[in-house]
Amino acid sequence: MTGALAVLRRPPVAFALDVLLVVVFAAVGRASHDEANPVVGALVTAWPFLVGTAVGWAVVRVLRKAWPLEVGPGITVWFATVLIGMVLRQSTGQGTAVSFVLVAALVLALFLVGWRALVTLVLRRTRR
Repeated sequence: MTGALAVLRRPPVAFALDVLLVVVFAAVGRASHDEANPVVGALVTAWPFLVGTAVGWAVVRVLRKAWPLEVGPGITVWFATVLIGMVLRQSTGQGTAVSFVLVAALVLALFLVGWRALVTLVLRRTRR
């Protein structure tokens, strides 16, 4: 099990997981509103947040000279994902209602910071 979790510490795998979780967030949100064309709709909803995720990864890489694989840098990725995602949504005429911003911030925190915290916790416990 620890070998499988250690794979998540590889930057390409971790980045792919972040991307997947952002797309899942968008897809679940779209599905909860019975939107038509779920695949295209999820991608339309996800793209601003995916840009934010990529920016968050770049910020951590440039400023910390490390990959955002731990909880602390994961918070930076989460913050950039939400902030840039909402700015891009607003600038392209998509909704940024307060309730959506709150739900997006909470779910994306759970997804983007949560997996990092869980991996860290499990790896620390198995090393003892």
